[in-house]
Amino acid sequence: MGFKREMRTILSGLGLIAIAACQPVVPDSGAGVGFDNYEQYQRQREAQLAGQAASLPPAAAVSSEPLDASGQGQILPGTSIEEADSAAAVAADTRAALNAANSNSGQAPIEASPSNPAPVAVNNVGISNENDFGAVGEQRSIAADKALIEQNKANYTQVQPEALPSRTDTGPNIVAFALQTSHGVGQQLYRRTNLPGADGRYQRACASYPSPDLAQTEFLKTGGPERDRKGVDPDGDGYACSWDPRPFRKAAGG
Repeated sequence: MGFKREMRTILSGLGLIAIAACQPVVPDSGAGVGFDNYEQYQRQREAQLAGQAASLPPAAAVSSEPLDASGQGQILPGTSIEEADSAAAVAADTRAALNAANSNSGQAPIEASPSNPAPVAVNNVGISNENDFGAVGEQRSIAADKALIEQNKANYTQVQPEALPSRTDTGPNIVAFALQTSHGVGQQLYRRTNLPGADGRYQRACASYPSPDLAQTEFLKTGGPERDRKGVDPDGDGYACSWDPRPFRKAAGG
């Protein structure tokens, strides 16, 4: 009986061990699914999707040592030759851009730092010196301004009014003629004999004058408005070549 009881106990223990071995092992999710943390897993997953190497060096492995004069530095552990060449090319391009900017502006590049002094403004557009009291005070004094005012007064010349010159041209005055008349344009007052071809003669005669005012002056000088020697007033209103007396009347208040 004792032997059978021992065998039963041994078989029961072996059965429990077999059942425990068949159960799946649950991973510890707190460890970051096989990585130090989930952020590291996410970075590695994105690197795999982008076709990059699955193993990336940690941030602490990046050296702070600057590049040498050739633009080359030490290849960090876990960094391929292609990546090192790419970094060297970027550094060379950056250095060339800084050199180009330095040669164009004439100003050395400023390293970003809170301790840097404020940059000097180039071509600062501000108020002029004439409106800047500080600048004016440095250039002139009250005594100098007083002397300048006295000098300007001494150079000031007042022109005395003189009598208007008398009119020497005794020819016809179209302004006086316009104010002496009151009839409208096109209203016939004077007799005209319009022979065949009068319209063509009128066009040619009026085209020879630079303006209607000069045509009216010549018209009055040669016997107008009663006589029209050159055919410039075929309708007999006394106004040659579309000359209009109304602006003169309006200016005089008529």
